Amino acid sequence: MGVHALRSLRNCPAPAKLNLFLHVTGRRADGYHLLQSVFQLIDYGDSLDFELRGDDLIVRTSDLPGVPAESDLVVRALRLLQAAYREKHGALPPGVDVGIVKRLPMGGGLGGGSSDAATALMAVNHLWQAGFTTDELMALGLPLGADIPFFVFGRNAFVEGVGERMQPVATPDCCYLVIAPGIEVPTASIFCADDLTRDSKPVRITDFSRHLKTESGLKGFGKNDLQAVATRLFPPVAEAVEWLGAYGDARMTGSGACVFCAFADEAAARAVLAQVPPTWRAFIAGSLQAHPLLAQLQIDGVIE
Repeated sequence: MGVHALRSLRNCPAPAKLNLFLHVTGRRADGYHLLQSVFQLIDYGDSLDFELRGDDLIVRTSDLPGVPAESDLVVRALRLLQAAYREKHGALPPGVDVGIVKRLPMGGGLGGGSSDAATALMAVNHLWQAGFTTDELMALGLPLGADIPFFVFGRNAFVEGVGERMQPVATPDCCYLVIAPGIEVPTASIFCADDLTRDSKPVRITDFSRHLKTESGLKGFGKNDLQAVATRLFPPVAEAVEWLGAYGDARMTGSGACVFCAFADEAAARAVLAQVPPTWRAFIAGSLQAHPLLAQLQIDGVIE
């Protein structure tokens, strides 16, 4: 592809997501669960820096305790992108140094690792002038994690299947209070539980949209089918749901452990934040309608 004019990208956002609801509607023969959910981007997350190298190595320059570089989704995603680049263009692109500033708790259901990987795919595709489309990057990321395609998609979405089928959806503009109760919830332990509900009745995107108009967006649609299992297995999650539930419709995101509640404005959320027990980590985040990296790279849902 010739000389790469842009050598680095700094402070690339990797926002968290919330599952406004999460229904398990079935299970495939290969064991994967069929889901329906609305994924909501929020303006709180990790940040990544990228710089092209003089060789072809993918190097994570940040130390992340408990996450060896070889198993990091960011490193694995960029190696897949590098291989796809070579197949497409007939030569290896430059290597990349990757720095990661972690703010999102691991095992929290906020999609942190997947969001980091998606930001890496989008940013480095841009740095390399690789020319992969949004759909191609979504397909590249899916084998690594079911949430990666959503973050590459870059819009709030009604998600189905194992996480690969999505439609853009309008979501309420509001402020979320998120509580991290200080534990990691292994996703596998939730999906393997015998008492997990796996037969929720399928809903339509229009059902969700109609609910927003009647409930002003703050009373949640549906429920999180994983929450009953997580609160049984992990008492801190149950405690967070119960505590935050005194102030609104509190529910768990993803497979846990984080719990959230929507508020009409930041002042209302901050009033509750001031009362959160000090043993928990908590933060406030506004809803986003699009991935902030799209604007940073000056693209509109189509990767360049």
